Amino acid sequence: GEEDEEVIYSQRSKLFIFGETLLDKGTGKKTWRERGIGEARILRHKEHQRLRFLMRQEKTMKVIANHAIDPRITLETNAGSDRSWVWSAFDFAEGELVETVFALRFADTEIANTFKAEFQKGQKEMESLLAGEDKPGEDGGAAADEAAEALANLKTKDEGEE
Repeated sequence: GEEDEEVIYSQRSKLFIFGETLLDKGTGKKTWRERGIGEARILRHKEHQRLRFLMRQEKTMKVIANHAIDPRITLETNAGSDRSWVWSAFDFAEGELVETVFALRFADTEIANTFKAEFQKGQKEMESLLAGEDKPGEDGGAAADEAAEALANLKTKDEGEE
């Protein structure tokens, strides 16, 4: 769960993922699919200070995105929209690390820009955190991979699960 984390940022938004639908499995045909609406949150762990992006589906509280705020992630503008961002990350929402392409859409440009600023601030924080644990560059990004893996081991309990 999130008991050991503090919310750095939270904003209602709509999440999309890019990939094959069940019908298109194996065809290589990829499309944008809505994954859900909810609070897009950046959380900091109170103990080890690591940051992650977590989003739950509004009504069911099911985890729809869960990944480390990796310094290597680049938020790209979404073609034709100034209120959404596209990025790729190793997502752990389904219980295993899967490289996922996300798009997150906000109510307006201002909110989208605030999210980007907070996300990048988090990346800088994670970068210095990881640099403290390991010299950047010398390990070819292994420290960041390790962070992603450590975050993957943070289990997210669904509501009602004990």
